[in-house]
Amino acid sequence: MQVDDTGEPGGAVTAGRLLNAAERAFLRAEFGVVRPLLQRFQAEFGTHDAHEATVRYAVLRAALAARVGNWPEAVRRCPDSDLDLAATGVVHALAVGALRRLSEEGGRHTDFGTAALAIVLWAHLLDEDDPGDFRALLTERRGAPVPDEVWEGAHSHLLGRITELLRALDVRAGRDILAAWETAWETERAVLAVLLSDAGPDGLIPLEEAARHLVSRDRGEALLDAYTARHPDPATWTADSPDHRACADVLAQALAERGQGRVRAKKWSEALADFSTAARLGHPLGPGDRAAVLRAGKNVGRSRTGRDYSPVTRIQGLEMAQALLPEDGSLAAELTAELVRQGRKVFGTDPRQSRNRFARALVVSPDDRDARSGLDDHLRADLRQALDGAEPRDRIRAVAVLDLLQRDPDCASAREWLRGHYAEQAVVAASDGRTATARSAVRDVIHYDGGEGPCEEERIDNVLVDLLIDAARVTEAESARAGMERRVDLLSTAADIAGPTRGDVREERDAAVLDLAEHLEATASPSDVIGLFLRDLMRTGVSARFDRTVKAAYLRRAETRAEEGDFGGAQHDRACAERIGTGLPDQGLLFGTVPRSRRHPRHDSGQGALF
Repeated sequence: MQVDDTGEPGGAVTAGRLLNAAERAFLRAEFGVVRPLLQRFQAEFGTHDAHEATVRYAVLRAALAARVGNWPEAVRRCPDSDLDLAATGVVHALAVGALRRLSEEGGRHTDFGTAALAIVLWAHLLDEDDPGDFRALLTERRGAPVPDEVWEGAHSHLLGRITELLRALDVRAGRDILAAWETAWETERAVLAVLLSDAGPDGLIPLEEAARHLVSRDRGEALLDAYTARHPDPATWTADSPDHRACADVLAQALAERGQGRVRAKKWSEALADFSTAARLGHPLGPGDRAAVLRAGKNVGRSRTGRDYSPVTRIQGLEMAQALLPEDGSLAAELTAELVRQGRKVFGTDPRQSRNRFARALVVSPDDRDARSGLDDHLRADLRQALDGAEPRDRIRAVAVLDLLQRDPDCASAREWLRGHYAEQAVVAASDGRTATARSAVRDVIHYDGGEGPCEEERIDNVLVDLLIDAARVTEAESARAGMERRVDLLSTAADIAGPTRGDVREERDAAVLDLAEHLEATASPSDVIGLFLRDLMRTGVSARFDRTVKAAYLRRAETRAEEGDFGGAQHDRACAERIGTGLPDQGLLFGTVPRSRRHPRHDSGQGALF
């Protein structure tokens, strides 16, 4: 009988016959025969399209590589699916070698690829559906059927040994449950999640696969513990975050389940925190979740005895519960009442927190009278302090005072504050030249000062002038010069508005100009005095002291210009000083005009030119 070089009688050499022969040789430990057969297969059928042949060839090459200790090659060669196409004996030999490799020297030389290989192969061999017919292989080698009880006992024992080994290696390496080889082993047996080509130090299976497996096995708390260790701030866990998107739905499920458990354990705050994070990760609250949230909200911060009552914990918990169930009126009412209660409690000791409590209560329940009353009481206190000078006026908003006055028309402090507020507006507007705006503000001043009926323009202007004079008398500035300049500006504005009967205003303005001129003479340059003179706030001849001050300034500047070689400028300043000097009377008057006979009608005081 003619025998071909595969060991089979007659017929053409095919890929299947070569692989059959190689598998038989491998199982007989005739490794010197296996390699030539595979080399011939590669040479003649290297581009073979049959998937079965490709898988069988790859498993044989992986088994040969493992036999000589080349585990990276074994991992690279071995497929991670359709292993039932290969000879079960070859798969078993490779699996035994991988498991032995993992346990060598306490795992000192183990690597992720070998672990992935062992997990893939043993999950295949020990599959309850037995796609690789591993039980048949054992029957063949045993020479007798394997009884069910023997098979089940051995099956369970082997699963346990593999699990214990992987667990020990995880502990030794410090891997958490999400990256644990034990988790990958369990997940592979359930859903075939391990891909040999992707095995790496970050884990043998994708993070979301590990998380999903843990939740499916009621190990959500273990998942959350490991995930929190990796991401310590659950407040950052959001469904749209790149760091959490992959596991968002599984994490949300685990959080909701833990929240349910914490409600049963009466850990109200922790339960609400879990439900809040679950909602942020996209978890819709079901009926059971909603009931749990409501129960936690009703009890958070409380205790049976009342001794451990925590207002802060209660408010925070109710805030979370109300955010989760915004349509629930009972939670909103509970939160509002607690906020108002605590706002009243710290009204005098911590006004800022008290105010915040009342304001938040109004956001939750906009029509709550107690919360509104609390804020009104704070505003009344602020108004009293502002009117007494203990509180800056600008920290109070006019719109809030107007609202208060609508609710409490008899509030004297509100009316007094508004009078001062509009008085300030009138002064600022008048100083800026916005006379119409200033007059409108004066009408409000008169109204809140108790005035009734229409206001004549003359009365409005008189009130505005008085406000400007009052402001000039109490002006505050960083320096004496700035204060005096501010006073001059205010009185000049008042003089422009004052009617012919208010000569006192112009006299006070002139006195302020003189004071400023003398102050500038003593502390500033001659040009500053001349600049004030050229503003034409007071003409020459009104005050001899002012005229002499201006004349002296021109003469001083003329000397300086002459020393600097500016003879034209010096001559101009002397001419200006002479023109001012010709208008001076023999005896200087403090106020009043110089007789017209002393001045030519066309006399130029020099105020028409800057230099």
